[in-house]
Amino acid sequence: MQLWAGLGNPGPQHAMQRHNVGFMALDVIADMHGFAPVQKKFQGWLQEGRIGGEKILLLKPATFMNQSGRSVGEALRFYKLGVEALTVFHDELDLAPFKVKVRTGGGLAGHNGLRSIDQHVGPDFRRVRLGIGHPGHKDRVHGYVLGNYAKAEMDGLADMLGAVSAEAEWLAKGDDARFMSDVALRQRG
Repeated sequence: MQLWAGLGNPGPQHAMQRHNVGFMALDVIADMHGFAPVQKKFQGWLQEGRIGGEKILLLKPATFMNQSGRSVGEALRFYKLGVEALTVFHDELDLAPFKVKVRTGGGLAGHNGLRSIDQHVGPDFRRVRLGIGHPGHKDRVHGYVLGNYAKAEMDGLADMLGAVSAEAEWLAKGDDARFMSDVALRQRG
């Protein structure tokens, strides 16, 4: 069993913000792979399903970004899962828009959601980094990540989310390299 957590902020006013791309990724995965209806659990929204032969739990913490670790830690403890079972989907300033990279462990790059999870479960979890690009100057970061995707970005966003969901079986199998390669190929197609 694996726990895949998507990071974002609850509420309709945040739904299309760059900072919520982790929530968006989980929504598309749940839809494409026929996950069960949403349950309110672990201070968030949980859906159960299968991808390939793997049981996957999708969790969207409702604790706001800065407290994501409370929800994620609670779910891991309840299911008696170690940090190796955790994959976190989040926005990444240091990647070009719509690029997707996976890594385990590493720095937090100023991301408060990752920092909260690190505080609750440690740093050695797998991350699916969903590129949002950088606004150019650090003074503009806050407004940029909390800004909505522009109309001109919608096709790129839909392509990225669709590719991530379509290739999720490689992620479930632990083949991160194949996942990244096939997502990139799909986005070029």
